[in-house]
Amino acid sequence: MAIKIRKEDALNYHTQGSPGKIEVNPTKPLSSQMDLALAYSPGVAEPCKEIATDVENVYKYTAKGNLVGVISNGTAVLGLGDIGPEASKPVMEGKGVLFKKFAGIDVFDIEINEKDPKKLIQTIKSLEPTFGGINLEDIKAPECFEIEAALKKEMNIPVMHDDQHGTAIISGAALLNALELVGKDISKIKLVVNGAGAAAISCTRFYISLGIKRENIVLVDIVGILRSDRTDLDDIRREFCTDRDLYTLTDALKDADVFLGLSAGNIVTQDQLMLMAPNPIVFALANPDPEISYDLAVAAREDLIMATGRSDHPNQVNNVLGFPYIFRGALDVRATAINEEMKLAAAQAIAKLAKEPVPDIVNKAYGEDKLGFGRLYLIPKPLDPRLITTIAPAVAKAAMDSGVAKYPIQDWDAYELELQERIGIDQRLMSVVIARAKKDPKRVVFAEADNRKILKAAQIIRDEKIGEPILLGNREKILSLIKDNALDLSNVIIIDPMEEKDLLKKFASMLFQKRQRKGMTAGDAARLVTQRNYFGALMVESGAADAFISGLTRDYPKTILPSLQTIGVKPGVNRVAGMYIMNTPKGPYFFADATVNLNPTAEELVEIIGLTADAVRFFNMEPRIAVLSYSNFGSAKGDIPGKMAKATAIAQKKYPDLVIEGEMQANVAINEDIQREMYPFSKLINKRANTLIFPDLSSGNIAYKLLAELGNSEAIGPILLGMNKPVHILQLGSSIREIVNMVAVAVVDAQSANTL
Repeated sequence: MAIKIRKEDALNYHTQGSPGKIEVNPTKPLSSQMDLALAYSPGVAEPCKEIATDVENVYKYTAKGNLVGVISNGTAVLGLGDIGPEASKPVMEGKGVLFKKFAGIDVFDIEINEKDPKKLIQTIKSLEPTFGGINLEDIKAPECFEIEAALKKEMNIPVMHDDQHGTAIISGAALLNALELVGKDISKIKLVVNGAGAAAISCTRFYISLGIKRENIVLVDIVGILRSDRTDLDDIRREFCTDRDLYTLTDALKDADVFLGLSAGNIVTQDQLMLMAPNPIVFALANPDPEISYDLAVAAREDLIMATGRSDHPNQVNNVLGFPYIFRGALDVRATAINEEMKLAAAQAIAKLAKEPVPDIVNKAYGEDKLGFGRLYLIPKPLDPRLITTIAPAVAKAAMDSGVAKYPIQDWDAYELELQERIGIDQRLMSVVIARAKKDPKRVVFAEADNRKILKAAQIIRDEKIGEPILLGNREKILSLIKDNALDLSNVIIIDPMEEKDLLKKFASMLFQKRQRKGMTAGDAARLVTQRNYFGALMVESGAADAFISGLTRDYPKTILPSLQTIGVKPGVNRVAGMYIMNTPKGPYFFADATVNLNPTAEELVEIIGLTADAVRFFNMEPRIAVLSYSNFGSAKGDIPGKMAKATAIAQKKYPDLVIEGEMQANVAINEDIQREMYPFSKLINKRANTLIFPDLSSGNIAYKLLAELGNSEAIGPILLGMNKPVHILQLGSSIREIVNMVAVAVVDAQSANTL
């Protein structure tokens, strides 16, 4: 099922914090008068003079080489049509976010109030000194063809209209692989294209570049077949007219090998599919509803290969597989254009990647046992971390081979490392976790369902199929909050513990059995189970729910105690620990213990190291552990350095397969240059630390909160380690996003045989 987007949620998303989705951050220090003098007057005159002497120096002294202009006039915005340049700005900002997230490319979005193609061409052309590349977006046909062609001819930087070429490149890769699977020669197949807009025309042209014969192609628009005797066609559409005795889509589909839909939903029938040749290839790419639904299509023909534009079916044709990496490769060789050779190289690289073994992290992200090349896997998944290191080099090499690269790459191994560092290759961690959760949603019980944030998070969790919420609390209050906040939670289970007499009796008996030799009476148990933190934890313990979430409105120690008394720790674990994932611009870091243990001993720290290492591996990363102190390898004496040095030594012996180093200061732990210069024996050199073990709760708690507030980092957690079943305690005042992230972690935890 596609994600359900509510108007209120979308508007809130764009207004929370700073309006919009992007901001500009300086890349140089600006903390002193000297910094200011270097950044602006008088120091800025020096790079200005260097650029004036040689204009190519603009790439050396400014951000031009990593800056793309995303430009639109708002005449063909999504499915909304001509809504104007201002109304297109949220889309252009969104495109900028994707450029940055997937390829590390900075973007200025520019919305131009101009419909005249010639004036628009002149305006965009005049921006060439600012940008390293131009991504045209949401400009209507047929003007978009004229505009892109003129700009490519007149500008000396890469220009691409993604609406045209993005779908062409991605679907082209899928087509190559589909034809290979069915053993058909691309030069002999018959293609029917339903739709005659910018994307359809560009896909058709690109497929011809791939090898399809023009005489084997039929295009259909809302009127019918593009025929030579029609008088309503412009010159671009006349390029694909036919004189064959065909008038309708049904006529065209007889014995066709490939159907490409870029039109409207639900306009193709099962009977029409039955007319196609054996092993038909159907790319129904209309969004949100394909030309024929996936279920209907595969029910009609067992021999069919199908792709759609949707993420809930196999073979999603998603432009994000292409444009970030195409521009990345083009920018990195200072290409003067994005030419046909570069687009073909991108399609071929995507097609080739789909045939390679799929990393375990991708399989887990999509909840599959083993993704592999075949009818249900024609092209890679958008979360595949290999995309940037596969497509960008292929595009860069094609630019070099075709003579449009001004700055050829010499060291391809170094370039691959640079690509990984640009985006922090591990930054997609939560995207992977959420994708895994969606593949097998679990029942998550919320102890604080009489809270607006919890209910809004539950709405997202249900709509996005991350989990199945169970709401605990006063039924009338919860229903009133749902109504007041215009939420749609009609099918979500609501449980008021005070109404559940039988369950209260059962849970009281369970709790008394667990705690009767630890000072708890039957009366105490009967009283405690009416409290939601006990009731919810006992739901998980009894199997009535799969995971428990609480802590939004209560202190951590008070929230965790009921779960410890009811669910308890895993066998062999003496104490639980708390870990935060800090998503930073340099990738994720794992902080422990930042929430549970006040002042652990060296021996207790060793157990925390083991629990944390297991948790890092749970997130498909290899732990590289730095044990922190205010001392570097004995440089200072004191209780804390001594404790941390002892913990390091014991842990290194107990866990010989782990990279563990310490004791060391935090800056040294994450700065390999300092280690190389001062501590060349460090095991973390060339194995950057990603897991930080703090000496006590105070230091860990202070560190993660400072980083979250001042360091442009997102905190995910606290993640409770060592519990026997999935229990996760929210930080007081967590945001809706943080609650959703925690639920995704809890669901994946519940999916696993071994909990965190």
